[in-house]
Amino acid sequence: MNQHDLKSRQTPLKQQYRTDPESAVVTLKAQGKLGEGVSCKVDTGKTIAEAGLHQATGGDGSQLCSGDMLLEALAACTGVTMKAVATSLGIEIRDGEIRTEGEIDFRGTLGVDKEAPVGFREIRMFADLDTDADDEQLQTLMKLTERFCVVYQTINKGVNISVGYHRR
Repeated sequence: MNQHDLKSRQTPLKQQYRTDPESAVVTLKAQGKLGEGVSCKVDTGKTIAEAGLHQATGGDGSQLCSGDMLLEALAACTGVTMKAVATSLGIEIRDGEIRTEGEIDFRGTLGVDKEAPVGFREIRMFADLDTDADDEQLQTLMKLTERFCVVYQTINKGVNISVGYHRR
């Protein structure tokens, strides 16, 4: 997709969202089915991803870890957003890699230490890009990528989550 193609696709959507803001609100959904042992199968729309316990919590390593899936979602969203921003700005990226990593203290997850947090204590992200863009262009690219990346913004700013259940 080139700069013209992206603009021709996004311009009518932007106009629609300006005149009808509610049309920009879309509910994304995911569903998981509890699986064998300690696992959950998530339908990604393309395949079934089976998540289980990380080896640091007793898993055997044969299933995906949901923490890894979170980092993968961050890398994917950042990469897609970066490519869209680069395309919009006319910055050529010949090749690139987005790497994400983070630490979890599993004492919190396993209830070993009530003071240990549950979840990532820090997440780091790196972009390794093959481009002729200068430093100013790359700083603009990174700033706009952070600004418009849904997963990055959700993790960085947090979001209210409501939880419920239904007995069948």
